[in-house]
Amino acid sequence: MVVWTESAKADLRAIHDFIAHDSCYYAKKVTQDIREKMDGLDEFQKMGRIVPEINDDLVRELSLYSYRIIYEIKDQTIFILAVVHQRRNLKGDDVSREAS
Repeated sequence: MVVWTESAKADLRAIHDFIAHDSCYYAKKVTQDIREKMDGLDEFQKMGRIVPEINDDLVRELSLYSYRIIYEIKDQTIFILAVVHQRRNLKGDDVSREAS
């Protein structure tokens, strides 16, 4: 099961709103594509790479467009923790591990 944390939902809404200033169509497409990409995690939990700044085998990321989708594996549940721009360095950031 894939569960979106509140902070990840907020990230996705912020991405949508930012893109929507230029194009409502692309705002919807990007956010929909991000959600769809995460659907495959039920079967392939370790599909993403380990997040280098965190270096924990259970905290991984997938990339789409210019975004990093960070998730944590906890038992049979995947918690989407954050959706951040690729240029953002997570060192020092508090990527909320609400699944812990």
